[in-house]
Amino acid sequence: MSSAYPSRGVPTVRGVDHAAYTVPDLDAAVAFFADHFGGELVFRDGPFSGRDDGMTRRLNVDPRARCRLAMVRLGRTMNIELFEYEAPERSTVPPRNSDVGGHHLALYVDDIDAAHAYISAVPGVVVMDGPNGVAPDSPVAGQRWFYFLTPWGMQMELTSCPKGDFYAGLPGAGMAPPADSWR
Repeated sequence: MSSAYPSRGVPTVRGVDHAAYTVPDLDAAVAFFADHFGGELVFRDGPFSGRDDGMTRRLNVDPRARCRLAMVRLGRTMNIELFEYEAPERSTVPPRNSDVGGHHLALYVDDIDAAHAYISAVPGVVVMDGPNGVAPDSPVAGQRWFYFLTPWGMQMELTSCPKGDFYAGLPGAGMAPPADSWR
């Protein structure tokens, strides 16, 4: 018999709600995800600013920060929250994967070669080497992938398992598989 909640840790946790990314231009980022990944705008909110140290206490930003946000739905199960901040002394250089706080958003595609050709033609996108494969003894044997940078420098990855078995019989089979369809 399984429980709806984990046996230890945060009480009642049961799902991932969203991942969030700070972008330099909220409207351009929403358009990028809508135009190239079928993202659907769920809502926009803000601008927000705080009195005293409210922004620091709630969001770990400069107390004088001001932000707007948008929630975008990608596929059936992924929400991304996009923030645009105005703040004194904020860094405008996106972190590299090797930097503390580095990150990337990975999306699954059925045809990595078609996806690579498409994303390579998007103005402002910088495509890294690939598509790349992994070693046959890897926990995710059969996977192919490549990274790219959005026009504002956010790191993303497109990944695929061309055999369609999504790592069957391998340690990677414990990963959540892609949905049967985007919508």
